[in-house]
Amino acid sequence: MLKKIILFFYLMVLIYMGVATVIEKYHGTDYVSQHVYGSWWFTTLWAILTAVAVIYFVRRKVKKAYIVLMHLSFVIILAGALLTHITAQRGVVHLRMGETSNVYIDKGADNGLKEKTLPFSIRLNRFSVKYNEGTRAATDYVSEITIIDNSGKRDATVSLNKIYSHSNVRIYQSSYDEDAGGSYLSVNNDPYGIPVTYLGYALLFVTLVWMLLSPKGTFRSLLRTTTTKRAMMLPLLMCSTLFMPAESGQTANAAPVLPKESADRFGKLLILYNDRICPLETFAIDFTKKLYGERQYNGYTAEQVLTGFIFWGVEWSKEPIIKIKNGPLKESLQLPDYCSVNTFFNNDMGGYIIGPYLNEYYHGNNDKFHQDVAQTDERLQLIMEVRQGKLMKLFPYTKGSTTWYAPTDKLPDYIPEEQKQYIQDIFSLLYEDALAANYGQFDEIVQKMQKYQIRYGAKSVPASHRVTAEHLYNAVPMPTILFMINLTMGILCLFLTIFNRKQRLPLLVMALSFAALTFFIILRWLASASIPLSNGYETTLFMAWIIMLVTFVTYRRFNIILTFGFLMSGFFLLVSHISYMDPQITPTMPILISPLLTAHVSIIMMSYALLSLTFICGVMALFMRSRASELQLLSRIFLYPAITCLGLGIFIGAIWANVSWGTYWSWDPKEVWALITLMCYAAALHTSSIPMFRRPMPYHIFMIVAFLTIIMTFFGVNYFLGGMHSYA
Repeated sequence: MLKKIILFFYLMVLIYMGVATVIEKYHGTDYVSQHVYGSWWFTTLWAILTAVAVIYFVRRKVKKAYIVLMHLSFVIILAGALLTHITAQRGVVHLRMGETSNVYIDKGADNGLKEKTLPFSIRLNRFSVKYNEGTRAATDYVSEITIIDNSGKRDATVSLNKIYSHSNVRIYQSSYDEDAGGSYLSVNNDPYGIPVTYLGYALLFVTLVWMLLSPKGTFRSLLRTTTTKRAMMLPLLMCSTLFMPAESGQTANAAPVLPKESADRFGKLLILYNDRICPLETFAIDFTKKLYGERQYNGYTAEQVLTGFIFWGVEWSKEPIIKIKNGPLKESLQLPDYCSVNTFFNNDMGGYIIGPYLNEYYHGNNDKFHQDVAQTDERLQLIMEVRQGKLMKLFPYTKGSTTWYAPTDKLPDYIPEEQKQYIQDIFSLLYEDALAANYGQFDEIVQKMQKYQIRYGAKSVPASHRVTAEHLYNAVPMPTILFMINLTMGILCLFLTIFNRKQRLPLLVMALSFAALTFFIILRWLASASIPLSNGYETTLFMAWIIMLVTFVTYRRFNIILTFGFLMSGFFLLVSHISYMDPQITPTMPILISPLLTAHVSIIMMSYALLSLTFICGVMALFMRSRASELQLLSRIFLYPAITCLGLGIFIGAIWANVSWGTYWSWDPKEVWALITLMCYAAALHTSSIPMFRRPMPYHIFMIVAFLTIIMTFFGVNYFLGGMHSYA
């Protein structure tokens, strides 16, 4: 009876949390904080589940120490959360520079704002935003403060990921005024909940690792049992559809372009783009892909396309380079697959043919047709800004700090007149040489521009190894190539497995694929100057990398893993191409610059990679039921380290959040769905309490269904629910 009660409340908690994230999408964070997560009955639900689970656990007389301590850690964590909920005090202090206050604003459980006092006063001496040199990409927000109490005065600095504590009150950098003349500081007083919760975290870390290493544990027993080298067969999961560029209409006369060598040399210039200094070729590639969907157009490189619009704007406005996706805009205006700029300008139809619809969009009409209109207008505006030179921020000048200017920018008075003239006239000289086909002179001017950038760019010019890394990174679309190779090899390995053939060649291909992806990730790391784990595109690549690494580690024991590794890594590399994934390199958000975050994301991604392999085992078992038991064994071997990584990753993330934001758990949708994922998969470990999981087919079906929680956590939150983690 107790078991049924536990299962009922366990499911209730899972369902309730999942529904709450959807409610938050439509009613807002404040609403769910007050009516759901902060409600007495949500706390009661957890309390009942915990109490009944403890009674059941005691009655079972569990003797393994690590199991007892692991379950105790969850009780301690929940107790700490309850103490935080009951006793913690949080609020925000708003200070203008030079202002002193001991008052903070507390948002109570009823969502009302209340003024409360601190046991000391805070004076804001100075607030500043630190930027990457030569850009407006913030790296940190810093408040220099003075703490004043009966014992005297203390100067302190508070910034992102750097807190200051005084009298049990922790002070965090929260936000700032638009004019940078004031700062918002979060204050948090939680002397009881944090130490209790951290004790639970520490105990959990130890016992999760203990679970894997214990000689008498289930995981080690599974490894000892698995000595068979019998081949296990994999169903045909997927067919890879190669991305072939669609044919577009060719103009009667080829568009004028620079020779490839001159365009490439022009692409080696540096530019301020995406709030960072990078090679112009990076902007050219993004520009071409934004318009055409591919890195090249009709045999022209991205640099040739960009310079074509710069120097031959009229001629290139006739080129059908703008890709029109299937949808209501294309259907309503009967547009071809590829349009030119001129397509959208027709005097007989009133000039700018999508202008009236764009006006409707800005007045609130947000259906799919008007969204397509806005996206098309965005691409046309991009072309116009390139033709006008507004985006060509190629000219740095340093006076204290470095600023990069475009030829059309209003230049400050402190720049010498001679340099102003150079910046404003240089493109006219390039234009004359391009039209006159005087490419030797054109190349000389570009070479002088490179020297100008190095001379006046000061510290904003990236190191030569970073520039070289980005050139190599841009040279080959590695994920595109590797996803086609890996999916193809996965299907080939399937047939080799079926016919009991040796897989030496696939193993070599896997090694080369792994090396290529590793090299690609390292290049992105060097180019961005930050570990590439800050967005969906980067974490998807990392997932593929982890899967290939796991393949090498386990191949000798399980030959079938080679097939799994190819298919799943190929799948994640394919996912990196979906429209929601943005491969552009952008500066890392300041709050994400933390070693704790790096560990958090890396470990979480490792867990998801392992759990994706349990999904493959499940799908395979549906087709090959005679091998279901063997596949269950393999799946459980993946499951234990996956649960360990997921648990460690979640709670390292909680510690990072506590250091950065002052709260270790915010009920953000990503946090909630990660917890749901952990709770779902953890259920499959309880084979003694839930006999269903001892049988292969129910186990596999459960693992297939459980994989939906990963899809929701990894994709659904990012692209549907949003929240603080929507950048991930």
